[in-house]
Parts: sequence; structure tokens; C-alpha cells
Amino acid sequence: MRLLVTGAAGKVGQVFLPALLADPRFADWEIVALCHNRLVEADHRVAIVSGSISDAAVVAEAMEGVTHVLHLAAVKESPDLVFDVALKGLYLLLEAFRGLADARQFLLLSGDCVVGHIFQPYGEPITEASPRKAYPGCYALTKVLEETMLEQYGVQYGVTWTTLRAPWIMEKDDFRFALDFGDGQFGGPAWTEIVDEAALARYRNGRYVPVLRDAGGDYLKRNFVHVDDLVAAILASIANPRAYGQLFNISMDRPVDYGAVGRILKASNELEPIEIDTPFHSNWLDNSKARMVLGWAPEVGLEQLADRAWRYERKENDPRVVWYPG
Repeated sequence: MRLLVTGAAGKVGQVFLPALLADPRFADWEIVALCHNRLVEADHRVAIVSGSISDAAVVAEAMEGVTHVLHLAAVKESPDLVFDVALKGLYLLLEAFRGLADARQFLLLSGDCVVGHIFQPYGEPITEASPRKAYPGCYALTKVLEETMLEQYGVQYGVTWTTLRAPWIMEKDDFRFALDFGDGQFGGPAWTEIVDEAALARYRNGRYVPVLRDAGGDYLKRNFVHVDDLVAAILASIANPRAYGQLFNISMDRPVDYGAVGRILKASNELEPIEIDTPFHSNWLDNSKARMVLGWAPEVGLEQLADRAWRYERKENDPRVVWYPG
């Protein structure tokens, strides 16, 4: 078997590649890493193709002899790139894939931006059958279109597909910096949009942790997944007939409750919880289908997520990298 991985040098790809190479189930598989801005190391099982997935010649080269595709590459809120890369790139990949002599499975990594994560209200758990309701912005829009395009290639051309829909992906000390009031904050929300200037200055000079409340006044519940658990779900889906033609939510068993975050970090790190009202909505991404069909289950819950993030110590050769804006 020969697996093409786009975005192989990214946040998920850098964890996925060594995990697949170490998995005895895939001992005889070869990997093609399609890289653009960053590269991975080649070895006897990993070949490198450099270039953009919006370039048909690059895609044709990368697709030679491929049986499976794992599409991880994405751009975020970059309107000048998003349609060429996200839509033209996926179109070129699918067109090349459906023409292969031994095309087996095309896997797409999608996100809970498709269902609006904290921007759109749902009155019940969000399942794979819930309506797509993207939040504002080009990234969420393209993910809706990517999911739809892949499904339609299954309908129109019989392409065997699998989509894994993940929420905010955490690694290393990401969760710590997601709660940081300073310039090193990772992701959102932008504190300047929901906290007044004087209060924000005070929070930045103290040992505080934000405890967000949702639009209804309850503690905000937001979905996360650790990169290790996401990679485990990807490995469980590759060459798995039960995953063919299926969409799966891949998330922690329970969304992160910011009230619990405050209690945990006060006890473990002596941080003072600061309650902040927001216009956001609490949502619950239901992972029961993945648990039942794939036999997968996440290992990292809230306590482990917080503990890992605060215990993580970066070395000089491990600079903090923000893989994408927002």
C-alpha cells in the first residue's frame, strides 16, 4: 500500500507520520509526503514531493502509485489562498485519485468549524447528522465545501471516502496558552473584544485563569481533542471498511467546562479564576459513533489536558510554533 499525506509537516502530520511508521499494521506501507512550506525527513519508507496542491503537475507526481490519501493540508483565514488551496487543491487531488488503478480510500480531516463550534447554538448534542452551520469566515466555509465535495465524489464516481471532524486540536502547552491573557495567547477569543482595557491590563499582570460564561450565563462548554487521540482515530480509520463512506466526530468524551478549568487550575497551579461573560454558545460534539464503529476512545480528558500543558517544558530546539492564525 502507498499512502499520500498532505500537510505532513504540520501539527497533526508530525505526530501522525512516526505513529504510522511504528504501527505494525502498516509495516509494509510506503508514504508519500506532499509538503509545501515545511518539509519532513525522508527515509526508506517516506518519499517527499515538494509543491502546492493547487498545482496539477505536483499533485500528479505525488499521486503516482498511491492507494490511500490522508488530506491534512489546510489554510485558515487567508482569503488570498483559501480557494486555490482548499478547494482547487482538493479538486485536483480527487480528480487524480479517482483515475488511479488501485484507489482504495480518501480520508479528509475536517473541523467543528463546519458546525460553528461556539458561534452557533444547538439544542442537543452535535452528531454527524446535525446540520452544517459554519461560523463567519472563509476557513469554515471551505471546510463545509470540502466535506460536501468529498461526499459527492463518492456519489458521482464511487470514491471510497472517510471524513474525521475534529474540534480544537491541542498538543504540548497549547491549552496553557489558549488561556493566556498575554501576547502569547493561542487562538481565541481575542480578549480585547470581550474584556475592557483596564481589567485586561490587571489580568496580564497577575496569576489569573479565564473562566468563560456562555450566552445563557452558564459556564461555557467547548470541544477539544488532543493530537495523540486524533492520530489514534486516523490510524483506526485507515483501511478500515467500517469507516468507508462515513463521517465521524473525533473529540474528547465531554466538552471542556470552563468552570471546571478554573477549579482545576486554582487547585493545581494557584491561579485565580476570573469569570468573563461572552456571547458564545456551549455545545457538545458527540463522539459516540466513532467509539462504536471504530472502536476508538480518547485517552486525554480535561485533567490530563491541563496537567500536560502546565508540566510541558520547552527545550531550546523546541520553539513554540503557532501553526495557523486563529
